[in-house]
Amino acid sequence: MMDSTPRFLSGIFPFIGGGLTAPAPLAELSYKVPFDKRSQLIYLRAGNSCDELITVVLMRDGSPMRYFPVGAKASYHVPLSVVEDLMPESRIEVYLAAPQGTSGTVVLDIGLIEI
Repeated sequence: MMDSTPRFLSGIFPFIGGGLTAPAPLAELSYKVPFDKRSQLIYLRAGNSCDELITVVLMRDGSPMRYFPVGAKASYHVPLSVVEDLMPESRIEVYLAAPQGTSGTVVLDIGLIEI
């Protein structure tokens, strides 16, 4: 049996959009894979309170890794099991892109597992 540890990035976060092509960090949501482990994304769940499409962007080591569009006043669930490994010391940060001036709240729950 493999030793594994679950990790979560989650919370409820207000935002003001700076444009769909200008994702901005969402709070200080980040995760760094320990030097002696690998990690895998297990799922992403998101809810959007505003009347516009927003995009949750997962950044890996400063570069976009995955884009998750979340519809207006909608929720989104993506199972990501065994999509790819995050190598030791990789840093994941959560960014959000929304139309200029749009404001709202996003609910996020991102599950990872260290192996």
